[in-house]
Order: sequence, then C-alpha cells, then structure tokens
Amino acid sequence: MVKRLFAAGCAALLSLSLLAGCAPAPSGSSSASSTSASPDPAMAGWQRYTESWYDVFDTVTILIGYAPSEEEWNKQAEALHQDLIEYHKLYDIYNHYDGVTNLYDVNLLAGQAPVKVDQRIMDLLVESQQMYKTTQGKTNIAFGAVLQIWHDYRDAGTNDPENAQLPPMDQLEAASAHCSMEDLILDLEENTVFFADPELQLDVGSVGKGYAVEMVARAAEARGLSSAMLSVGGNVRTIGHKEDGTQWTAGIQDPWAAAEAAGQIVNDAPYLASIYLEDMALVTSGDYQRYYVVDGKRYHHIIDPATLMPADYFSAVAILTPDSGLGDCLSTGLFCLPLEEGQALVESLEGVEAMWMLKDGTAVYSSGFGDSVKAALEGFEP
Repeated sequence: MVKRLFAAGCAALLSLSLLAGCAPAPSGSSSASSTSASPDPAMAGWQRYTESWYDVFDTVTILIGYAPSEEEWNKQAEALHQDLIEYHKLYDIYNHYDGVTNLYDVNLLAGQAPVKVDQRIMDLLVESQQMYKTTQGKTNIAFGAVLQIWHDYRDAGTNDPENAQLPPMDQLEAASAHCSMEDLILDLEENTVFFADPELQLDVGSVGKGYAVEMVARAAEARGLSSAMLSVGGNVRTIGHKEDGTQWTAGIQDPWAAAEAAGQIVNDAPYLASIYLEDMALVTSGDYQRYYVVDGKRYHHIIDPATLMPADYFSAVAILTPDSGLGDCLSTGLFCLPLEEGQALVESLEGVEAMWMLKDGTAVYSSGFGDSVKAALEGFEP
C-alpha cells in the first residue's frame, strides 16, 4: 500500500511541478552503499509510515519515514505539517490570512512604508538577494510585476484556450522597469521590508517552496525525526536513511515523454533513472510545468529576465545539493542560463551537482553527477 501510494503521488507531483529529478549526493552519499548496507541497529523494529497532504504550496506533499512507534510518527508528522502550513501562509503572494503579515501584505504595503515581517520572511529575502547575485540575476524574486502579467495571461488562456494570447511585449517591458533587486530594501535590525520603487512586486515562486522544505526538514531533525523523505510538489529532501540501512530512492522522470503527454495526468510516466539519496535535496525545473498553449505552441512559467519570455534552453534541469532552498534557486537560475554558463556556475559551487535535459532528448551532467546515475527503469520503491 505504501509503495502504491507513493508511486501515484510522486508521479502526480512530477507531472504538476517537478518534472524529474533525483540524484546521488556529490559527497558523503555513496550509491554503492545502498545495495550493500546492513540494517541500522539503532532502528531495529522501526516501522515504515506514509502521510500525504494537499493543503500547502498548491501541490501534493508526501512524507515517508520510519519511526519506533505510530505515536512517535504521528507526533513528528503533525509537527512537520504544521510547519509547512505556516510557511505556506507566510510566503503566499495571492492571499491574506488573519493574524499573519505575509508576502501578499508586503506587496500591498511595502511601496508606501516599511513593513515589519516575520523572521522567516526576512531570512528568505536575504537568501534570495544572495542567490540573485549567484545566478547572475536569473533568479530574481523582484520580478513579480512581469510574472504577474504572464500569470494572468496563462490563467486566461487556460480557462479559454480558443482565445489564448501572449502578453504584449510593450506591457512586459514596461513592467520590467520595476523589477530591480536594488529597490528591495531590507532593514535587518528592524526586520522591515520597503520597496524604493512603489511598483515593485515580489514573487518567490523560484525559491519559497524549496526554502520552506529545507527549513521544515531541519526543524524536524531537531525534534528527533531521523529517517524520512519529504516531497513537496517534487522538491525532495531526505533525512537519514531507511531502517534497513539503505538510502532513500527517487526517480528521475522522463521530461520528453511527459511533454508528449502534456495536458494529461500522467501517473505512470517513465523514469530515466533511479538515484540514491541520504541527507540530500533534489529540485527540478522543467518546461512542461504550468504552461498554456497559444497558436499550437506551449508557453511555460519559467520566464527569462533577459528576454521576458519563457526560457528556451532546456526541457528540464535537476539540481542535487544538501540544501533544498539552494536547489530551488539554482534550478530556476540554471534553466535560464546557456549550458556553458550553467556548467561553469555549478562547478564553482561546493556540494552542488546538476543534470541538464536538453531539448534534443539527451542529457548533460556536472562532473560529480553523471557517474552515479542508475539504469533507466519504469518503477522504483522510495
């Protein structure tokens, strides 16, 4: 039952927002050990449990893990779920919640005066400013004015396909004049956010979910959760290993097969490979996630700041790193960078590996990634 639940849930996650992706750790996590490990004496008698939720980050969340008792598992799972709910509310740019000052409120008010925010929002924004520099401006949370236009046209086109249209370029260019990260003013002492440009808008879709997954996983570890795999819309983060001593396994879904099946719910899409993970995160960005069709052509949601159009370099990019927040930022940034520039960026970062799935149906790996990719398969047990 657990295997069936995960297989269906993971496929749904991948088809909605992940695309494909999991890989072995570039350091500390050996794929060979997963086939030869011995049961962990500290976990003797532990049972396997699975939870799924549908109320955070507009996607499916799957939690699988081992615990010494159902009572302990329920306590850990509920605490983790509550953490996710809090991050979901804080990072939501579309809805206000009573008693919470979230990013919706920041977008509404920060152009008028500084807005005091929760530390979890401030930490996300500080991280995002750094990742803006790291990704050469490709991961830009201040890009909300442009992304909102695309969001509106995508929604309209999805609801009325026969009349789907592209946003006018002059409208996109006008909005892009209000997307400078320099206009995002953070006061770390007062914990306030201010927009020097009143028309600036934040959109943390490129980092918020992955960052939340990382923070939630760290908090769960601190509470004593020592064996789990968490997938939030395909942002995968593992804690420890399984009861039998083996590492967690995740599948890299075939993005080209998924693209051919676009518009359908694909619960049995083929996988390119299975990968072992231990204390690692995997995040993937792809071109068949959240798209709409105009004149027979699909336009996806990952917009290149340089062109103001959907990035057109790859079918998918998968990032492997110990930090899910970093992985989320990089998957977006690398998707909008030419291959050579992306390769140079990955090789400059410690503990980061990447897999680029090219539009011609081939894949390119960073130096520490390719050797660990397993044989293709159609199913796997996490």
